[in-house]
Amino acid sequence: MRHKAREKRQRNPTRGSPEPRAPNPGPKGSMTRTIYKGRIVTLNVETVTLPNGTTVDLEVIRHPGAAAVVPIKEDGTVVLVRQYRHAAGGFIYEIPAGKLSPGEEPLHCAARELEEEVGYQAGTLELLTSIFTAPGFADEVIHIYRGTGLKPGRQNLSRDEVLNVVEFPLARAVQMIQDGTIRDGKTIAGLQTAYLRDRG
Repeated sequence: MRHKAREKRQRNPTRGSPEPRAPNPGPKGSMTRTIYKGRIVTLNVETVTLPNGTTVDLEVIRHPGAAAVVPIKEDGTVVLVRQYRHAAGGFIYEIPAGKLSPGEEPLHCAARELEEEVGYQAGTLELLTSIFTAPGFADEVIHIYRGTGLKPGRQNLSRDEVLNVVEFPLARAVQMIQDGTIRDGKTIAGLQTAYLRDRG
């Protein structure tokens, strides 16, 4: 399904036209063995026939998808989190993000995560891009929005969210990508897309 390059939501960012969906993941497994099913991901071994006719067993992580927001204030400041990630070995800089609940639209998820993580509501959420996070072994798609018209909301962190809210000029955040300070994939994609959109 193709999406318009710009998708805007005014006033109530949790309502609007149809949401982006994940692209077709490709060949379907003729046989699937579930190795592990957790709260967030499912690990399968899937027997698939590739487009070249070769049949192989692939280890595939199935994920419900996620949404993220690049929140930008009127003065061009971007709101990030410095969050502890056990898998990354410490604290990293990220844009607010979270996984989709069953049946949840990405736009609604983006608005929810923005307020829960950094305590802001967005008057407008504009779709920037949708990315695969690790297509070599996972089907997760993150829908990344640009949030503007920010106003104070209510932060509501889960007990496993250990983070600080930080703010930088957008240009400075892009420099932090270049110098290796920001290393998170969705954050790099979101910040650079927002930066290029603003300059274009």
